[in-house]
Amino acid sequence: MESTEATFPEADVEKELNPAANQKVEVDPVSAEVATSLQIKEQIDAADKQKAKEKKDGLETLKSGIIVSGIAIAVAGAVFAIVKKLKEK
Repeated sequence: MESTEATFPEADVEKELNPAANQKVEVDPVSAEVATSLQIKEQIDAADKQKAKEKKDGLETLKSGIIVSGIAIAVAGAVFAIVKKLKEK
């Protein structure tokens, strides 16, 4: 059989036997890109949720204020009606 140029690449024996001696970190660029894009997406989602929460908190405060004001007006009206009935007698 003839030797062709498309042979299996030789392994770096020193690197394979002593992985702690390997100072160069090899990263798969596709996986790193996917992980980075997922992190960016998570950060954007978290920021959107925070904005929605702040907006919701503002609306809840406004609703609470309106409800408390309505109750105060109702109580004042009831007191006014009771005083008026008592004056009539």
